[in-house]
Amino acid sequence: MRIAYFAWVRERMGVAEEMVALPEGIATVGDLVGWLAARDARGAGAFAEPHRIRAALGGAMVGPEALIGDADEVALFPPVTGG
Repeated sequence: MRIAYFAWVRERMGVAEEMVALPEGIATVGDLVGWLAARDARGAGAFAEPHRIRAALGGAMVGPEALIGDADEVALFPPVTGG
């Protein structure tokens, strides 16, 4: 699965994107964020406040309860404001 990071999430992760093989038991976006936070120090810093993270699957905004299913990309980013 491709994970794309944007804005300060990208800065804290140190990469714009990565390919990962999800471990057994990762079913939702919230599971994914929790796994990334526990994986290493970069993830711990980027996802220390998981409630602030926004996600998109297939270009559609989703919440943490969204099932990843067979999606091939998840985009993770902080809240954005328009103007």
